[in-house]
Amino acid sequence: MSLCRLAALAAAACGLVVASAAPAEARVERFAVLIGNNAGEKSEVELRYAENDAAKMYDVLKDLGGFPPANLVLLRSEGAETVRRTLITMNDRVRAAMSSPDTDVLYLVYYSGHADGHALHLGSTPLSLTEFEQLVRGSAASARLLIVDSCRSGALTRKKGGTSAPPFVIRLDQRLAGQGMVTLASSSGNEDAQESDELKGSFFTHALVSGLLGTADVDRDGAVSLEEAYRHAYESTLRATSRTWAGAQHPTFRYDFRGQGKLVLTELPVHASLRGMLRFPGGRSYLVMRDSSEGPVAAEVGASDATRAISLRPGRYFVRGRGPDFLLEGSVEAEAGKTIDVGDERLRRVMFARLVRKGGGVREVAHGPVAGYQMRTPLVQGSSLCHGGFIGYGVELQHVGLAARLSACHSAFQNEHLTASNDDLGLDVRMSRAWDLPVITVGVGVEVGLAVMRQRFETLGRAPDRHGLAGAFGAGAGVNVDLVKGVYLGVEGAAQTYVFKQQRVGSEEGEVAPSLAARLRVGLGMSL
Repeated sequence: MSLCRLAALAAAACGLVVASAAPAEARVERFAVLIGNNAGEKSEVELRYAENDAAKMYDVLKDLGGFPPANLVLLRSEGAETVRRTLITMNDRVRAAMSSPDTDVLYLVYYSGHADGHALHLGSTPLSLTEFEQLVRGSAASARLLIVDSCRSGALTRKKGGTSAPPFVIRLDQRLAGQGMVTLASSSGNEDAQESDELKGSFFTHALVSGLLGTADVDRDGAVSLEEAYRHAYESTLRATSRTWAGAQHPTFRYDFRGQGKLVLTELPVHASLRGMLRFPGGRSYLVMRDSSEGPVAAEVGASDATRAISLRPGRYFVRGRGPDFLLEGSVEAEAGKTIDVGDERLRRVMFARLVRKGGGVREVAHGPVAGYQMRTPLVQGSSLCHGGFIGYGVELQHVGLAARLSACHSAFQNEHLTASNDDLGLDVRMSRAWDLPVITVGVGVEVGLAVMRQRFETLGRAPDRHGLAGAFGAGAGVNVDLVKGVYLGVEGAAQTYVFKQQRVGSEEGEVAPSLAARLRVGLGMSL
């Protein structure tokens, strides 16, 4: 986005009041309709998070935006006719409110779901963009704000002129003397709006909600204006989607407004009795989930965000901080009326392999060496355990791990006729799947390998050394315990089948036969 467009938005889209003193007794009524629909036309893949995004907007407007619950309507999975009737009914309520003396109205309409350049796709029922916009634009409200988070929503926006002028703040309880409408769209006219499984929502709405919770408060005056919220949503959406397969997504805006001023969308009183504040150090991004790591995403603080505090409802939150090659995770309690500093000492550093398995694009692979002791049960009856060691190298991808191990072990056999020693040198490749638990990592896998076997005999008679080659395959399970800074202790057990040529008693010729064995490995590994 050009600096000219941002300057124009700051002067016209976020200013919504003429430069004249408002009467002290004047008040602002706030109304909003939030629409979310995961379903689109039959040919469209059902969305996962559009309805949740609408609910997130509902919550932040109710908690921090000065929108009374009686003036908020949340529609989920509703068709075009219900949306149309709701907007008409809300327009009637807005008109009635505007008829009261010394009253201005801010009217906000939000939509998340499928759309194309011509219509919203509310399930199988389309609602044309033209009609949708006219239902909002035709409202009697002093200020109308339309936010559309959908594919090709930029069809609703077009560049308009504007002139810069010094803004001044319009608080939630002060008069709106300006007149007009502002439209925010999550994408340009030819782009797809994108969802994120990690964020459990769309990139645009996630960024917008996070901004309204506090991260967009660049001037740190305890209030988030329309200009601040849009700038934050634009930059965060563009930055996040630039790393996706679909490519960068560019939010757009349109303003048709008369007046100067600064429209405050949310206020963040530090000493509010019903909210808590979490404050984060700089240098990395943080994702905040309600209740647990699997809970809904409440907000995000970006690595480049100047404001490092967010306002949240009291309760338990799971925090995930992202460094360049590690995660910091832990639970934090947000307390009403308090600001909690979420420093590194409150969080636990996550090992690199765990980081890969969590996905999210921060780190795609972890790898490193491993070495230790191994023991294997005898391959032939009467032999001792085969003791030795192993070295190897492993690679962890998001869904599977691969490791190659070179091992050696020694065993012995003795009876009244002879003494024998057995030396095995083996190479195996293991493919595994791991699950991360709070303290340990549990994995299961399968493996294949080859072993070179050598037998030497001590006897009164003549017994030449024997050499052989064995194929092996098996399956097993293992446990890794994280120690310090990339080092882990691993314990791995496997049941194996070896196939090799065996010499039977009383037989001149050997025959290929299977032999079952169990193997135990204990070692130290490192993730790089």
